[in-house]
Amino acid sequence: MNLSQQEWWDKAQEDADAVILDVRTEDEWNRGIIPGAINIDIYKGQGFIYAIEELDKSKNYYVYCAAGGRSAQACSIMKQLGIENAYNLMGGITQWDGPVTQPE
Repeated sequence: MNLSQQEWWDKAQEDADAVILDVRTEDEWNRGIIPGAINIDIYKGQGFIYAIEELDKSKNYYVYCAAGGRSAQACSIMKQLGIENAYNLMGGITQWDGPVTQPE
């Protein structure tokens, strides 16, 4: 499901079961992340699938990438793998007005 920035962030903040998922590459991740995000690179192909299969399917996933394309694809894959609630950040981190931090 595609959500606007405000909707995506508000839902993620109010959701006790929220997981923020960054599907960009490690290089992109190192340039800055949305606070609290975990990283699973969608370009890892089968590795991405394996990592998604390990996730807790009862959680709600707030997914982003650079511009919104890869994260939309990731949400679609997640649904196929049994994750009911995956929310795509439209516009990605490139158009993000919210907080950005450096990964630890």
